[in-house]
Amino acid sequence: MGRPPLNVKTMNVRLPEGVPERIDALVGNRRRAEFIRDAVVAELERREAGSSKAKPPAGAGTPEGA
Repeated sequence: MGRPPLNVKTMNVRLPEGVPERIDALVGNRRRAEFIRDAVVAELERREAGSSKAKPPAGAGTPEGA
């Protein structure tokens, strides 16, 4: 038996002083990793959505794209 795989990759991240304490104050130290995972995924989705709006679709402005 044992835990099922989490399908995650382990990384070391350096945070500014005081940030881990702020996270712990919000969610507790046992939920810190989950909070960081959620925050990173949310920020990636936000930035990816913003960058897709900024880029014209492939073929835009060309006769083939019309």
